[in-house]
Amino acid sequence: MSVSDPIADMLTRIRNAVASRHDAVTIPASKMKVSIARVLKDEGFIRDYEVQDDGKPQPDLKVDLGYTATRQPVLNGLQRVSKPGLRVYVQRREIPRVYGGLGIAILSTPKGIMTGHEARRQQVGGELLCYIW
Repeated sequence: MSVSDPIADMLTRIRNAVASRHDAVTIPASKMKVSIARVLKDEGFIRDYEVQDDGKPQPDLKVDLGYTATRQPVLNGLQRVSKPGLRVYVQRREIPRVYGGLGIAILSTPKGIMTGHEARRQQVGGELLCYIW
């Protein structure tokens, strides 16, 4: 099935899996989705991820979701910002802070996919993909 916005599909699958308290979710893989999963792991929102290539035309990305000791999800919200119909670009001075620094903004920059904090430090702007908190 063709999806017009693969990043929004990934975020929705993760959001639904967290709401259902699943331990893991499987998503069709791409380089951008793997980069987003790497950022989520580095920031502590997910436990781990792995690309599963089992001979299918497109590999799968398995994301292990993170929960606290009381089974509360670490990931409370995801919001897609830049969409295929309306791309949102920000300069380095315009990178937003999500929930006063409690969340992260994920950007696609010329130096790769990174958090808003990292983009500010490297002084680059780019496409504002999503907010995570």
